[in-house]
Amino acid sequence: MTNFIYGIDFGTTNSALAILDIRTNSVLKIFTTPSLLFFPDAQIHNAPLTYSVGEAAVQAYVESRMQGRFMKSIKRVLPNKSFIGTKIATKLYKAEDLVALILLFLKKQADEFLGQNITTAVIGRPVVFDENPEKDQLAQERLAKAVRIAGFESFYFQMEPIGAAFTYERQITKEELVLVADFGGGTSDFSIMKLRPEAINNPDRSGDMMAKGGIYIGGDSFDSDIMWHRGTPHFGRGVKEKLEEGKWIDLPLSYFTNICSWEKMNFLDSYKWRNTISKSYFAAGRDYRVKNLLTLIEKNLGYILFKQIEKAKFGLTDQDVSSFAFNEFDIQINESITIEDFECAIIHKNVAKIEAYLHAFLKSQGIDFGDIDTVFMTGGTSYVRPLSNIFTRLFGQEKIKSGDNFNSVATGIAYSYPVVTQVR
Repeated sequence: MTNFIYGIDFGTTNSALAILDIRTNSVLKIFTTPSLLFFPDAQIHNAPLTYSVGEAAVQAYVESRMQGRFMKSIKRVLPNKSFIGTKIATKLYKAEDLVALILLFLKKQADEFLGQNITTAVIGRPVVFDENPEKDQLAQERLAKAVRIAGFESFYFQMEPIGAAFTYERQITKEELVLVADFGGGTSDFSIMKLRPEAINNPDRSGDMMAKGGIYIGGDSFDSDIMWHRGTPHFGRGVKEKLEEGKWIDLPLSYFTNICSWEKMNFLDSYKWRNTISKSYFAAGRDYRVKNLLTLIEKNLGYILFKQIEKAKFGLTDQDVSSFAFNEFDIQINESITIEDFECAIIHKNVAKIEAYLHAFLKSQGIDFGDIDTVFMTGGTSYVRPLSNIFTRLFGQEKIKSGDNFNSVATGIAYSYPVVTQVR
């Protein structure tokens, strides 16, 4: 029998695997990778498809001059009922097949490190994959299939913010009532727990878990907001096309809602879409902005465009002005974004929804803001200043704590192994 299990945080933006030594209840090593896949167009006939994962996917994407299928934010596809699969070369990949490739990549690294084939894992999941219970269940079922494909025979699910709580618990010296706020690329998840240092090896923590909840808004939502407000006007939003003599109408809204969403843009490059947009290009009098839209899709520029959007977003973490610049082929975007515009005009609706959810979440538990001893914030999106400002205003700066924003969840998920096995 092996002495090791894996704690896995499959994330929208990044994924991590922590190796737990169950004899000592300590994490030995953590492996991380961006949650990215790239399938080059050049494939050998009748041979297995070649692909790259993580940083290697970015390198292959650039070296191929963007000739292939680049996939990001695959986690957001899991609750999508309409997504049956996508055809790459001659093979149909379902959502679970794509996820499994990333899990396999992490598992192979960890197995090689240990010199063993580990088949037991605790898998993180957001509190909500989707606010529709049916879609949420579908997402977990697809994730479970991916875990099996990746070679795990025994596995358990743990809520991601609860995993983060177990990481924070190893930092405290006395009992605390802790609100864990885990902000990822796809969701914002919350849990309220009673944490105490003497309980870290206690397998039964059911009495300490007071509440959990979440909302389907995350870092990708803020990227989409920037794309809508500052990106889509460069790709034809506001342009009109002539359908018949004397009748001009706005270009279809679907053009722009699709390019604001990574999981939709992943699968947008089809003959039908390109043909439809080409017709709009001519009907709009060959407007250069519609030409930009065609170029964006035909040249597979989505990833590098959204990297610039993400760069502009995080630039506002400690600066009051950030630049959204994108200059590829004939597309030229040079937008200046102030922190005031970002907070009050671009992401304000989604930030307001998160704050409203937080108020309702605490009220439903009969907990006041003053009752919380510590707010443990984790996840890459926790760096977004308008979001972190909410928690400072509601709880006070002295109560805000943070850890490793990219590995806290995977580490805590591994630590929760005794808990999930006890529950089952």
